[in-house]
Amino acid sequence: GSLWFDDPTLTVRGGRFTDEFGRETVLRGYNVSGETKLAENKGLPFASVADARKSATALRALGGGNTVRFLLSWAYAEPERGQVDTAYLAAATDQMRAFLDAGIRVYPDFHQDLYSRYLFDGDSWYTGDGAPRWAVEAGNYPDESCGICLFWGQNITQNEAVKRASYDFWHNAHGVQDAFLATAEKTMTYLGQHLSADQFKGVAGFDPYNEPHAGILDSGQTSRAWEKDVLWPFYERFRARMDAAGWRDKPAFVEPNLFWNANLDFQKQEGGLLDAGKLGPRYVFNTHFYDQKAISGVFMWGKAADGQYANDFRTVRDRASAAQTAAVVSEFGHPLAGNVSDKAPTVLKAMYQALDSRLKGADWWSDPAASGPVLSGSQWQWDIYNGRHRELMNGNPDKVLTAGDAWNDEDLSAVRLDDSGKPVLRQDARLLDRLYPSATAGTTVGFTYEDRSRDGSTTLTWNPVPQSLPNVRRLVGSGQYGLLLWRSNGGPAPTELHLPASFAASSTTVVSDLGTAHTPPAYTSATPIGVAQEPGGTGSRRLLLTTPDSGVLHYALVTNGATAPSADLLDAARSELAAWAAKEVT
Repeated sequence: GSLWFDDPTLTVRGGRFTDEFGRETVLRGYNVSGETKLAENKGLPFASVADARKSATALRALGGGNTVRFLLSWAYAEPERGQVDTAYLAAATDQMRAFLDAGIRVYPDFHQDLYSRYLFDGDSWYTGDGAPRWAVEAGNYPDESCGICLFWGQNITQNEAVKRASYDFWHNAHGVQDAFLATAEKTMTYLGQHLSADQFKGVAGFDPYNEPHAGILDSGQTSRAWEKDVLWPFYERFRARMDAAGWRDKPAFVEPNLFWNANLDFQKQEGGLLDAGKLGPRYVFNTHFYDQKAISGVFMWGKAADGQYANDFRTVRDRASAAQTAAVVSEFGHPLAGNVSDKAPTVLKAMYQALDSRLKGADWWSDPAASGPVLSGSQWQWDIYNGRHRELMNGNPDKVLTAGDAWNDEDLSAVRLDDSGKPVLRQDARLLDRLYPSATAGTTVGFTYEDRSRDGSTTLTWNPVPQSLPNVRRLVGSGQYGLLLWRSNGGPAPTELHLPASFAASSTTVVSDLGTAHTPPAYTSATPIGVAQEPGGTGSRRLLLTTPDSGVLHYALVTNGATAPSADLLDAARSELAAWAAKEVT
């Protein structure tokens, strides 16, 4: 399925991800996977390369992803101090290669939660992941206890062992940070040497450290000062290791203090790398977002609504813009089991809506130019073993976990294996497999997607086509639709939009200033509107829009709501959209 402009090198330019053809690029996908946090497959996302390939194909074909955040384990990469386990690195590289060969970009992440599993007792209610046993033994930490904790994350601020161990890492006590950085450099060197040149091009960058938190602040220190004086110097050290390992042209995906954008006031801590200056192309502003109010079951009653997270994600956009770099929300999600799982369909729809646009649906059509750049994001998570684990929690043979994600009672995986071993979605495919602009030949002015996903039997329609566009409304009907506005850059490569599986060839309609097409033809360089397979051979499709001009405003409505629309209806819808775009975008 590869075409001449596929698999380009990714860079950061003008505050956006861009490829070598100057196209704005959106990274969308999932975390692969929480399995890395478990011991059952020895810190790897998959039990085998075959499972990795199966997962990659499903992630493309069912989940619509073009990127994964690929989790790695320091504990398994360096089980003995100073000794990198090349067998682990080889296995991780083989599994990573399965995604790269499927046309999916990868950014690795040395993952940690609660510092390390080796801090926790065999009969503990909780567990962690990250640092190896030797790093924990070097610290002589107190017996872990969270006290009265309803959620595992409370260990971050309440468990003295976790707090002290985190503090020691950031202050390089016992040389643990030096050891971590040395292992990271060896890991990146190994990947660069053992992936082919084309595969290595598909590696978007590296996430140095998951969800950093001080553990303990020094006397008089604020969270903002900790970011400036402790966290940022660590990132600069990691950046130097990337350069030494041959990753000079790839950005570090750096995360601020974990609680910088918490939506519970008593959790929020000032941060966001405010004192790091202009990050520029060598760093990406990388953050997570979970609705702790919704997850708590106490602070948010009812469901999420249109525009629920517009302000939260606007904060991410604005912070990245001020830092003059691109942004990625590398984790977001909501539990799919338990007493707040009923909120998941609306919470996830609102999060994807906020990734697509700065505006809520009710406001989009009246001010599309305020929509802003489309954010990249990786949902937590894509674990094909969901509900099929056999994890000895903290090595305890009397606590064998099989349910959910098998880690601290989490259950967030969007996928599982059915009884035949086939990957199937656990969430509405209309929500996950989305239309989005994976590459825009120019500057995105605005984008929206109405997925028509369901909350039970209720269809969620948050941005209906306005009545002032009757022919567009008629064309879309009750179907899904997306609308992209962009200004062309005169580059040679076309604009690309991922076509969900729900956009079958026989039902896909495009109305654009470039023309109209029902069942668009196969792409050629001479075809303004065409369709092609996405690279990787997974069967997923893309829409390709060719605009050889520069600085011109273009629009494209893509819908699956019409069956054999008449030429008159297509022309009328096109006239309406042209007048609307001319009026709303100056």
